[in-house]
Amino acid sequence: MPAPSSPPAKRLRVAFLLADRFTLSAFANFVDVLRLAADEADHSRPILCDWVVLSDTLEAVRSSCGVRVQPDTRLRQAARYDYIVVVGGLIGDSAALNGAAQGFLRRQAEAGVPLVGLCTGVFILQRMGLLKGYRCCVSWFHHQDFLDQFEAETPISDQIFVVDRDRLTCSGGHGAAHLAAFLVQRHVGQSAAIKSLNIMMIDDAMGGEKAQPGLTLARRAKDELVRRALLRMQQNLEVPKTVEDLARELGVGRRTLERRFLADLRQTPLKAYLDLRLERALQRLRTTDASVTNIALACGFCDGPHLSRAMKAERGVTPAEYRKAQGRFEPGDDLPAVGVLMRSAE
Repeated sequence: MPAPSSPPAKRLRVAFLLADRFTLSAFANFVDVLRLAADEADHSRPILCDWVVLSDTLEAVRSSCGVRVQPDTRLRQAARYDYIVVVGGLIGDSAALNGAAQGFLRRQAEAGVPLVGLCTGVFILQRMGLLKGYRCCVSWFHHQDFLDQFEAETPISDQIFVVDRDRLTCSGGHGAAHLAAFLVQRHVGQSAAIKSLNIMMIDDAMGGEKAQPGLTLARRAKDELVRRALLRMQQNLEVPKTVEDLARELGVGRRTLERRFLADLRQTPLKAYLDLRLERALQRLRTTDASVTNIALACGFCDGPHLSRAMKAERGVTPAEYRKAQGRFEPGDDLPAVGVLMRSAE
């Protein structure tokens, strides 16, 4: 009688440390890729991958949205893991991880265990000195926050994640899923990584060099005040701030801000803001099927006709014309006949 087969060895073991008020989406995207890669279909058994949430007290940890996650393993019972993933919390929470968790992190780093910083987890690793000498990735949304806290550092804010030896850092959001897929491909296999993303309705795995979805202007700002103003504009596209509000928040007068923009970008703050909103609208017209009205509202325009007038004046095309030029069509448009489509594909 044949001996019962032993379960396959775990190919990827990951432990999470969750900061108080951690970012739930980054954690959920990362762990869901592991879950789906660990078993057949979406049965969720930890066969090929294993994941735990560590804590010294096992008290539930609250996320930034209020949902709480229950840790399952005490720090003193922690096993050997392939990666320790730190999921950060709200900016400014200097005590996001307690002393026991920080001590554990330092010991793991000394033992050569790779550390992962998700979202603002990068801030925690940087503050602890665990990213000294490493390149690190920060969301464009928190780029200035990072510079404000770590003046001597230069983060990478135009990639979704960065792998530098035994430090892996990620901008958060859907980038966490792509970083997890990168690790799954490395340890389990490409098919498992693709399967996970497909079930999560993510079309393709992205490498770390893939650009973050933040917007850029044709000219790159050099003036630090102008760069900070542009970042605030990017963070407030749906409900644009007035130039007066931006200047007040940055601690300067409106005339000073306008003068610095003209000297650095050769355009006014108002024009730069409009360009950013139009670029976001063009991006959504290219990559989504959202209506022109919804895109207009999401990009700070009053309605669809307002967006159409601005786009025609600044870019020379209407949203409908732009979509047709990209091979996309508005709902209700007359589609080309099948024969025409087939001939154009030949």
